[in-house]
Amino acid sequence: MKVVALNGSPHGNAGNTTLLLTPFLEGMKAAGAEVKVFETRTMTVLPCRGEYNCWFRTPGQCFQQDDMQTLLPELLTANVLVLATPLYVDGMTGPLKMVVDRMIPLGEPKIEYREGHCRHSGRGEVRDRKLVLVSNCGFWELDNFDALVGHVRAIAKNLDATFAGALLRPHGPAFRALLDAQAPVQDVLDAARDAGRQLVENGSITPETLSIVSRPLAPRDQYVAIANQHIAQQVRQAT
Repeated sequence: MKVVALNGSPHGNAGNTTLLLTPFLEGMKAAGAEVKVFETRTMTVLPCRGEYNCWFRTPGQCFQQDDMQTLLPELLTANVLVLATPLYVDGMTGPLKMVVDRMIPLGEPKIEYREGHCRHSGRGEVRDRKLVLVSNCGFWELDNFDALVGHVRAIAKNLDATFAGALLRPHGPAFRALLDAQAPVQDVLDAARDAGRQLVENGSITPETLSIVSRPLAPRDQYVAIANQHIAQQVRQAT
């Protein structure tokens, strides 16, 4: 099994999203998957120009010469695609969305009626491709991810892939702080690692495992109070 992970965090490995992404990928590697990670912050990806040369003049290839020339062949042969991003204005980061927009060559121009909806058919020999979301945000409630999860579900349909679940970490900054303080949150990392193993071995992730990844780390009022204290401190330091 081949896994391609796109890390859309502007902070790369130092970001809170990577706290979940790393054990998740480790779990897949331990189960025998080949894993490749691409960080959008280090990539040069131009906006999609919408001229559809990749469908009609040079099928499967975009005319723009940038890092998508390297990424597209990897995506075409991937069994699992992981989109990792912090929550930005109810969605994914801009650079990651730029990459997603440039995935048009992964599809064929032909339209087919699939699962009650018109879609483009997929290009290449990979079938039953899985798509997984990994994300974190600074707000306390889990439903802050609803718009992003809905978007990624739609992307999966358009890629002729199966949405295999979302590893979501609300109040993500608190998770890093608790890890640094050696608080009892190891179960979250263990669940993320187990999610990777389950996906490779079973083709799915159990709801129970995803629930542990997203579990509350502190009461809401306490989290808001601590977060606001930290914000006030940052304001004082900046002025």
